[in-house]
Amino acid sequence: MGASSVKTAIVVIDMINDFVTGKLKCNGASKIITNIGRLLESARSAGIPIIYANDAHLPGIDGELKIWPEHALAGTEGAEVVEELKPLRGDYIIQKRRYSAFFGTCLDLLLRELEVDTLVLVGLVTNVCIQNTAGDAFFRGYRVIVPEDCVGAASEEDHRSGIDYMRKIYGCEIARAEGLISRGWV
Repeated sequence: MGASSVKTAIVVIDMINDFVTGKLKCNGASKIITNIGRLLESARSAGIPIIYANDAHLPGIDGELKIWPEHALAGTEGAEVVEELKPLRGDYIIQKRRYSAFFGTCLDLLLRELEVDTLVLVGLVTNVCIQNTAGDAFFRGYRVIVPEDCVGAASEEDHRSGIDYMRKIYGCEIARAEGLISRGWV
């Protein structure tokens, strides 16, 4: 499939060891792994690009480490994608040092080279990294879809507030994994 036919991409955000089972374990993480896995399998079958955007902090200097305990240090096991969702050959991987997958990364350039206009955001944390990435995607003119059963937060209240904010402020389409799979992704 040529890049010119691609319109949608999935961005898997921070499904890494430190957020799923480690230092900053997110209570909602375990509930979404299966749904994300099904979504990724379907996307790969449809030729939809998958981009992993993972925290990879530099110790002692990253601003987030002044707010949160030390986590997801570049090159450590904590910054690696969980085994159940490991990237496959052909997937793209970018490292990020801030909440948004766009800030200080090559994500926008990659999406433009792939001729993507629609992003499906999955992963952690709904009201932090997902919400900030959705905002930056909106500012850049991308259509954003957030399958609410493929994002998680520390609490149901945090999850709902992030979903509601993205819907109201950025006009994100809130979907479910099975709905995206059954309708053919767009």
